[in-house]
Amino acid sequence: MSVRPRRPVRRGPRPAALPLVTGLLTAGLLLTGCAGTADTADNAGNALGGTAVGGKGTGSASPGAPSPGGHTGRSAPEPPPVEPAVIPGLGPETRSEIPETSNQAVVVTGTDVDSDRSVVTLYERDPVTGWRRVSDEWPAHNAREGWTDDHHQGDLRSPIGVFGLTDAGGKLPDPGSRLPYDRGPAFEAEGTGFEGESLEGAFDYVIAINYNRVAGTTPLDWTRPLGQAKGGGIWLHVDHGGPTQGCVALPRWRMKELLRTLDPAKRPVVVMGDGASLSL
Repeated sequence: MSVRPRRPVRRGPRPAALPLVTGLLTAGLLLTGCAGTADTADNAGNALGGTAVGGKGTGSASPGAPSPGGHTGRSAPEPPPVEPAVIPGLGPETRSEIPETSNQAVVVTGTDVDSDRSVVTLYERDPVTGWRRVSDEWPAHNAREGWTDDHHQGDLRSPIGVFGLTDAGGKLPDPGSRLPYDRGPAFEAEGTGFEGESLEGAFDYVIAINYNRVAGTTPLDWTRPLGQAKGGGIWLHVDHGGPTQGCVALPRWRMKELLRTLDPAKRPVVVMGDGASLSL
């Protein structure tokens, strides 16, 4: 970028024959600085368009207007920070129970506190944008009498809350589970359910829900840290077509999909309860 050298300041009286426009053009040249020769005419025009006050034209840009270099006098305001998305249907109390380290959540939403029907949806969390749904809604069964926030052995209600998902297993071979998978003949479901349906195959695939159990052990471990009276053995397992005693039952192919998706590195949890309770 070339700079036209500034002419020496003349001493003595100004020649009477010098036209006013020449003086203004000269002022324009002195004001252009780094603008270069290409901008001289424009600057001169600006000088001609304003009224000379104290040697400066009023045709100059107002504060905040674009400068000859294309920049504004004020910086543009920064956009507001993005608020991370939350899981729909969960109230602040329920959301606060999800550990900050958990980035996968299986949300089981019961139709009603006394209903044995629910829907299951899988969510994943991005550290910037928040939670997003990564599955459609899957139909499911829960306990025959519905839900409770004070589960006891034999009450035929599923416990409400947020629980870890760390261990899996089943009667059938591992379908590609990322969670530790314990296979064995002990995962045998016998007899009939509450509506006379066969329970055969219900434990072909299971994921232990960490309610009143020791994480990091097979789902068949019957250790009960809260005592036997508080129940246990609450699983996600294959749906047998009717209500459960406390578990959440999903279609077989959904169980296989869940086993292949849940990632221990994302510290998955299950958020479960009736819709009204989860909204708190």
